[in-house]
This record gives sequence, structure tokens and C-alpha cells, in this order.
Amino acid sequence: MQEKMNLRFGAVDRSDRLTLASTFDFFQEAAINHAEALGVGRDAMIQAGQIWVLSRLSVIWDRRPKWREPVTVRSWPRGWEKLFALRDYDIRDGADLPVVRGRSCWIILDLVKRRPLRPQAVMETLPTNPSLNAMEGIPLSLESRGDVRRLGERRALYSDVDYNGHVNNARYIQWIQDLMDPGILESCRGARLDINYLGEVQAGETVELWEAAFPSEGWDWAAAFEGRRQVENAQPAPAFRCELRIARDPAGAAGPEPGTR
Repeated sequence: MQEKMNLRFGAVDRSDRLTLASTFDFFQEAAINHAEALGVGRDAMIQAGQIWVLSRLSVIWDRRPKWREPVTVRSWPRGWEKLFALRDYDIRDGADLPVVRGRSCWIILDLVKRRPLRPQAVMETLPTNPSLNAMEGIPLSLESRGDVRRLGERRALYSDVDYNGHVNNARYIQWIQDLMDPGILESCRGARLDINYLGEVQAGETVELWEAAFPSEGWDWAAAFEGRRQVENAQPAPAFRCELRIARDPAGAAGPEPGTR
């Protein structure tokens, strides 16, 4: 599945380049459209008593394309690994070179038992695209960090919630962007983002947002984020964990370290 376009105005930030959250929007739309075309979309899965649940996603921006730049957004299935169904993505520029690459892990959930199913029964009917490989390996399983600091909280409102009745996966990336110094994002020339989706957040629920610094290991800036859903009379339950690494334009200022704002 692929879609050609000139990068739209609403997908860029003040630097005139593609935002992290808009990338997730593009990938989500491509995955949904391709699943529908392959006969394993939302309605077909519900009729079979199943549903796709996004578990992990890793994205690498080799560079961020600019407004009006011609791009092609692509997505394709990549087989399975244990309980995960894999799907790859990329965004290619006008010279047909990949500028953004991603890989996701999905769980097929039994709607009645609310338990994950082995993906082979569905994935064996789909192409595995062995010649198309956006990334190597499986998206990371991220650990909770003990050196986090609380940044605030967000309440899940109408615009956060999708058809499935919970906060949409791309909205968490918007929440993370809103936590950060805008100068860091605007000077970002390349990045890597890994996110684990750990529990659904429904409309009206409140999520505590936490941040921790960690060694950047060749990147100019790095931070981990965690969202914890507030549960009445219980400890907050993790909703997502994310690690973000950024390479900055040489002219960009260093910006504050995570935890120093």
C-alpha cells in the first residue's frame, strides 16, 4: 500500500518540517487502509471475533521532509514473531529514497476472552514481503526507569479518543511533543522514537506524565517518557513507555537536559 502526496501544511512545525506526531498519523492511516485492502480490516476482524491491538512501534527519521515536498507513504506486512504480527512503514522522498522508516508489533486479541491469539492464522494469508525491510529486529520492550520526575498530567478528552473508545496511539506522541522544549523539536534533523503501548486510556481518565534523562549514546539529546493512568484506590497503572533520541541541526542550541526545565 502506498500513497503519494506533497507534504501537507498541517503536518509540519515552525521549522517547516514533518512532526513526529504527524508521522504516526500517516503510518496509522496507511496500516488501516492496507489492512482493509487485504481483507483483514476492522469490520472483517470484528466479524471473526478478533481485533488488532498495537503493542510496540519504532520509528527512525533519517531526515524530516519539508512542507510541499513530494513524498510517498508506504506500509506492508512482514510476517510474525511469536505473538506479534509485524508491519513495516517508510516515507520516501522524490528521489525514491527512504527518509523515515518504521516497524510495528501488533497483537491479535480475542474479543470475547480478551486474550491474545497466535497470529499465524491471519498472517499466513498475507504477503510477507521478504524483499522489503524497513528496519532490523523487533521493536524494543522498554523498562520502567527509577529516576523519573513528574512533569504533570493530561486528561483524555474528546479529541484524544478514537473509534475504539480509547486514546489514539498518535495522541501520546502529541502529548510527548507538548512536554518538550519546542526548540529541541524545531532543530531536530533526525530522530529515533520507540514506544510501548501498555494499557488503554479511556475518555475522562487522567494520565500522569513522567520523564527521565539517559545517556544519548551518539545522539544530541535523549529522554524517556512514561504515562501512568490514575486508578482509584490503586497505584497508577502504566499506559505507555517511550524513548526518544534526537540529532540536532549543527546550528541548533544545545537546549536544556531532560529534568532541568
